[in-house]
Amino acid sequence: MSHITRWRRLLAALIAPACALLLTGPAAAQPAAPDESRTLSPYFVVEGAAGNEALPLKSTRADVTISGVIADVVVTQVYRNEGETPIEARYVFPASSRAAVYALRLRVGSRVVDAQIREKQQARAEFAQAKREGKSAALLEQQRPNVFTMAIANVMPGDEIAVDLRYTETIVPTEGTYRFVFPTVVGPRYNGSAGGGAAGEGGAAAPTDSHKREAWIAQPVTRAGVAAKHAFALQARVVAPLPLASVSSPTHPIAIAGIGTNEARLTLDASSAHANRDVVIDYRLAGASVGAGMLVQRGAGPDDENFFLLMAQPPARVTSADVMPREYVFIVDVSGSMHGFPLDTAKTLLRDLIGRLRPSDTFNVIPFAGGHSLLHPQSLPASEENIARAIRFINGQNGGGGTELLPALRRALAMPSDLGRARTFVVITDGYITVEKEAFDLVREKLGSANLFAFGIGSSVNRFMIDGLARAGKGEPFFVLKPETAAEQARQFRSYIEQPVLTRIRVKFNDEPGGFAAYDLDSPHVPDLFAQRPIVVMGKFRGELAGSIEIEGLSAGGAVRLPIDVAQAVQAGGGETQGLKYLWARSRIAELGDYTRIGGSDDAVRQITALGLKYNLLTDYTSFIAVDKVIRNPSGVNRVVEQPSPLPEGVSELAVGAAPATPEPEFVLLAALAGGLTWWMRRRGLRTRRADGTRAETGRE
Repeated sequence: MSHITRWRRLLAALIAPACALLLTGPAAAQPAAPDESRTLSPYFVVEGAAGNEALPLKSTRADVTISGVIADVVVTQVYRNEGETPIEARYVFPASSRAAVYALRLRVGSRVVDAQIREKQQARAEFAQAKREGKSAALLEQQRPNVFTMAIANVMPGDEIAVDLRYTETIVPTEGTYRFVFPTVVGPRYNGSAGGGAAGEGGAAAPTDSHKREAWIAQPVTRAGVAAKHAFALQARVVAPLPLASVSSPTHPIAIAGIGTNEARLTLDASSAHANRDVVIDYRLAGASVGAGMLVQRGAGPDDENFFLLMAQPPARVTSADVMPREYVFIVDVSGSMHGFPLDTAKTLLRDLIGRLRPSDTFNVIPFAGGHSLLHPQSLPASEENIARAIRFINGQNGGGGTELLPALRRALAMPSDLGRARTFVVITDGYITVEKEAFDLVREKLGSANLFAFGIGSSVNRFMIDGLARAGKGEPFFVLKPETAAEQARQFRSYIEQPVLTRIRVKFNDEPGGFAAYDLDSPHVPDLFAQRPIVVMGKFRGELAGSIEIEGLSAGGAVRLPIDVAQAVQAGGGETQGLKYLWARSRIAELGDYTRIGGSDDAVRQITALGLKYNLLTDYTSFIAVDKVIRNPSGVNRVVEQPSPLPEGVSELAVGAAPATPEPEFVLLAALAGGLTWWMRRRGLRTRRADGTRAETGRE
C-alpha cells in the first residue's frame, strides 16, 4: 500500500464522522410542528417550545383478558385540552402486528358515541366535515398493520375526551411458552428505500409522491432519555384450562397474583417511564405438552357464518447427526437506528451463530446501512481462520446512516448457490423502514428453495417487518429484546434450522353427510414447521360437529398423521365472544395485504376493503369514524397539536438523523478540521471511498 493511499484512507476516516456531525447537527433544532413543504422525516420536539407546554394525551391504559389462546384488549386513551383554544390532537401509536381492531368508542363527558367502519377516504371526508361543523370527532386509521394514527377534532378548552379501542389476537405457544406482547411506541421509520428523492434520515427534500403517502413517518419524537409525558398502565387477566406454572415479564416490573391456579392477574403501575418499550408477558401451563384442539364459534342465526380455529400439536423433534451441509447468509443492519445497544447485541448474536457453525457449513456476512458490503464475494467454509476473519469484520461495523434493506436483500438473494447445500438467509434488523411489502415481494420472488429467518433486535422493533419477512421466507421470526437474551435466541435458532419437525403438511377434512364441512381456510398452504409450536388452521364451517380432521406431513422418521376428533371441539369463549370471526378475517386480510404494495389498486385491495367493511375491521383501506352530534365549536377552527412519542429504549438519536444534543468541543474542532481537509482534497482532485465501498471523485476546483 502506497503512502498516498494510506493518507487518502486516513483523511476519509477523519472526514466521515465529522461531516456526519455537520450534516445532522441542525436536526436537534427543528421546530416543534412539521412544515409539510420542508421535510417528511421524524423530528425532535424541543422541550419548552411554544405549543408543547400542554400536550393533549394524558394517559394510556390497556386492559387485557387472555382466555385460552385468544387475547382481547381494550386500550383507553385520555386526551385533555389544557390550553385556551380548541385543538385537534394527533397521535401515532403501535399495536400488535396480529391485532384485529374491531371497535372504537368516543366518550365526551357523559356522551358516548360508537364509531362506524367506513372506506378510508369516506371516513376522512366525514371527519373533515365534523371538524368544520364544530363537532367533536375521532378518526382512527391504519398506516401499517402495527401502526395506527388517531385524530380527535374540536377538543375544547377544559375538555377531557376518552377513546376506547378494542382488538383481539391469537397467542401461539413456542416450546411450551405463551407470549403476549403489547407495543407502546413506534420507532422512527426510514423512508429512503421507498424511491423518489428521499429525504432520508432527517435530510430536507421536496415531498415526492412516495413521501406524501408516507407522511406518517414525520411523527414527532422526544430526545433520547426523555420520558413520555403521558402515564401508561396495564392490567392483564390470564385464564387457562390448566394451572399456570409460571408467569413473568422479561421487560417490566409487574405485580403478579395467582401463579399455580387457573387464573392469574398482572398489574403494571401507571408511569411514563414504561412507555418506551414493548410490554412482554410470558406464561407456561402445568404439564409438558402444549394445549391443542379445536375452537368453534357459531353464528347467532341460521344464515350466519360459523368459524373454527384448529391447533394441532406436532410430533416431537427427531434428532439426527446426518444433517445436510448448510450455507448461511447473514444480512445485518448497521444503520443509525441500530447504533449502540441494538448493534452491540446483533454483533453478539452473530459471533455466537458464526462461531458455532460446523466445518461442513459455509457462510457469508452482508452488513447494510445507506449502502452494503460483503465479507467475501462467495460464501466461505466455516474454518477457524474464516470464522476469525468474519468476527473481525463484524466487530468493525459501526451504526450510522440510512437503512437500505432492499439492495442488500437483492445482492444476497442473487448470490450463486450450491445445490448440494441447504441455504438459509438470516436478516438481523430493528425493521425501522417503510418498505415492508416491497421486501416481502422480493423474498417471495427470489428466495427459491431456501428459507429466510428474521431476527428483530431492540426493545420496540417493527414486528410487522420481522413477522412478514419470516412468513414470506418460510422461516420463523425471533426477537432479541436485550443483550442477555441473545445467546438463548441463537441456541433456539440453531435447534430450529438443523431439521424441520414436519414438512409437506396437508390438512384433510373427512366430513360425514351433514357433518363438519370446512371452507374458506385462512391460508390454503401450511408452511414447513421448524419450531416446536402448534400447527394453526382457521376457517369457516357448515353442518354439525361430527367427523374428523387429519394433518399429514413428513418428518425425519417418515410419514406423520395427526387425527383430530371434531366432536371434541370447544365453543370459543364459552359462546360469549365473536373473536374467531375477527381473527379469521384479520388472517385473510394479512395474507392479502402481504401481496399488495402501499397505495395499490389491484383486486387484493378491493378484497381487503370488502372484508374490513363486512367484519367491522380496521385495515389499510378502512377506518373508524366517530362523530358527536353536538356542535361545540361554531368557528370550526382548531389548533393542530402533534403528540410526540419517546424514542424506544436503547435506540440512538442517529435513528432521527441527529448528532448528540451538545457536541463536545473536540467534535467541533474536528468538524472545522474536516471542512479544511475537504477543501484541500477537492483542490487536489483526490478520491475518497464511500461507505458502501465504491470510490467517488471529489473533483478539482
